[in-house]
Amino acid sequence: MSTISISTKEKNSILSLGAESEGNFSVYNNGNIYFSESFGDLLDENNFKKFQKVVLGFLTKNDIKPKFIITDLHPLYKTTIWGEKLAQKFKTKHITVQHHMAHIFSAIGENMTYNKSQLTTNKLFYGVSLDGTGYGLDGKIWGGEVFNLHITRYGLRATRIGHLENQTMLGGDLAVKEPARMLLGILNKFMTKDAIYARLKKFYTRNQFELLYNQLKQNFNCQETSSTGRVLDAVSLLLGFCKNERKYKHEPIILLEKKSTKPYLNIQPKIKKQELLITTLFEYLIKNLNKDKKRLAATAQLYIAKGVYKMLPKLGNDKFYLAGGLANNKIISKYLISKGAIVNQKIYPDNLSRNKFIGVPRGDAGISFGQIFYHLLADPRH
Repeated sequence: MSTISISTKEKNSILSLGAESEGNFSVYNNGNIYFSESFGDLLDENNFKKFQKVVLGFLTKNDIKPKFIITDLHPLYKTTIWGEKLAQKFKTKHITVQHHMAHIFSAIGENMTYNKSQLTTNKLFYGVSLDGTGYGLDGKIWGGEVFNLHITRYGLRATRIGHLENQTMLGGDLAVKEPARMLLGILNKFMTKDAIYARLKKFYTRNQFELLYNQLKQNFNCQETSSTGRVLDAVSLLLGFCKNERKYKHEPIILLEKKSTKPYLNIQPKIKKQELLITTLFEYLIKNLNKDKKRLAATAQLYIAKGVYKMLPKLGNDKFYLAGGLANNKIISKYLISKGAIVNQKIYPDNLSRNKFIGVPRGDAGISFGQIFYHLLADPRH
C-alpha cells in the first residue's frame, strides 16, 4: 500500500473499491490515504477473491470501520455489488461515483498532493477523461468526456459539457471483443449496406453480416457510447492493424499506437452541439485508405486530441486536467499536455516502493483514489 497524508476536515473513515477492470482500493483514515496496487481484472474470480481478502484484512488489521463505502456508478460491477453488501455489514452509507468523474478527481487529487495546492472558491477549470467504457449519468456508456469544474463555497461541482459523438455498441460488450461491430455502426452513418459489407466481408459471412445489420437497424441489444477506446478499436481494425478479436486487454489500441508515425494535417476536428463528430473522421479515413496507414493511425488519434481540446472554452489562465486510460496514449497526451493539460505524474506505481506515495495510475487502476477525492472535494448538493 502507498500512503499519503493530506490536510482535510473529514473525520470519518472511507473505503473506496474502484471499478472492475483494474481492481484497486483506497482507504481514508485519520488524515491518511492508503492506496493499493492493481489486482488485475476482477472478472477473474481468483483476482476478485484476493481483492476481497486483502480489503477485509487491511480493515481488520488497522481496526477501521468505514463510515462511507464508495463504488463505481455501474450497478453490475462486482465491486459495486460487493460494496452494497459491505455497507449493509458495516451499517454505513454506500455512495456511487461516475467513472469518468473519478478519473478526473484522481488527477486533481494527485496534483494537490504533489504541489501542496489548495482549491480556492469561485474558480473555474476543466477536465478531459478519455478511456474505454464507463457507465454514464444518462444510462449510456461514456468514454470521451469533457467536464466543467466549478469550485463553490460548498465544494467542487463537475458538469459534463462535451463528449465524442455517440456510436453504437452492437451487441453491447460483444463490441469490445469484436471491433467490427463498432465499425459497422460507424460506417452505417454514411455508407450503403453493400459498401459496408465490402469492408467487413473478411470478418463475417454474408449471413452473419445480415444478422448483425438487421440487429443494428432494429436497435436490438445495442448501446450508445461516447467511448474513445471503442472508436480507436474501430480505427485499428479499419487500417488493418488488428483482427476482429482481442487476444489481450486493449490489443487494438496498443497496436494502433505502436504502428503510428507522423499524422496528416489536412483534417480539422468538427464539433456539433458540443459533440466531436467521429463520422467526419471515418469519412476521411475511408476516402484516404490508399494513403500511408501508419500516418492515418496517427491522424485519427490527433483528431480526437484536437477535438476534445476544441470543446473546451477559451481557457486563458484556467487549468484543465487529463485523465483516463487514454491519457497514457503518447499522441493524445503529448498534444494535450502541450496545451496545458495536467496529468498524473506517474503512469504506474513503482511496486518496489512501499509505504510511500509514488504516483497514481492514469487509468482504472487509479479509480479508487479518485473516488476518495471526489467524496472529499465534491459539492454534496450536486
